[in-house]
Amino acid sequence: MGSGIALGGGGLGVLILAAIVCLLGGDPRQFLEGLPEQPQPQVQQQPAANNVQDEQKQFASVVLRSTEQIFGRILPEQGGIRYQNPKLVVYSGQTRSACGLGDAAMGPFYCPGDNNLYLDFAFFEELRREFRAPGDFAQAYVIAHEVGHHVQNLTGTMAKVQRGGQNNRLSVALELQADCYAGVWAHFANRDGLVEAGDLEEALRAAAAVGDDMIQRRTQGVVVPDSFTHGSSQQRMEWFARGYQSGDLRQCNTFR
Repeated sequence: MGSGIALGGGGLGVLILAAIVCLLGGDPRQFLEGLPEQPQPQVQQQPAANNVQDEQKQFASVVLRSTEQIFGRILPEQGGIRYQNPKLVVYSGQTRSACGLGDAAMGPFYCPGDNNLYLDFAFFEELRREFRAPGDFAQAYVIAHEVGHHVQNLTGTMAKVQRGGQNNRLSVALELQADCYAGVWAHFANRDGLVEAGDLEEALRAAAAVGDDMIQRRTQGVVVPDSFTHGSSQQRMEWFARGYQSGDLRQCNTFR
């Protein structure tokens, strides 16, 4: 995995643990269970819903701005093309996009037809409650993953995959590459001083929690690898970690 990156707290140790889980065929559930639970603040009165949403919008804007700055620097250097900023559309329940009707049940999504990222903040609550992946950086990983799809759209990778038709193998490769691109963003965010102790654990926990195998095991009790569309927990952790360690978009070729 390489060893040139210094992290605050136990971040490096967790990346090594993730590498061991991935390379030795361990169970990602053991990795999730091994991470310390994020303490939940005890409050007597919940803030008003509109205040919470304002905070969420502000946080999402900060993350999006960071991705704009970072990919604006590295995409011309590493990919030879100019980065164009996407737009973040926050909605509740349902929304219309150039890709059709978006529904909160779909989770966050990117539409290449209008270069927009669509996000229903209810997903973050689901990520915390149902997937047991709390924390700001878990949310930042989700946003950076969708920005990764935007990078794929700019480079033409998404169009090539779409021309391949309904192909699960290509779909998995596309999603894992977006995870790797999210890791590349986190690499430079760490250099910019935006990554704190515990943040990488949150991102890895989220990547593992939304693996196809974990979701299928939780929802239907059986894992069907041939039906995967996003990749297993091991794969998602591995590719995020690879992007984080390298900081190089060219190391994210999941199609080989």
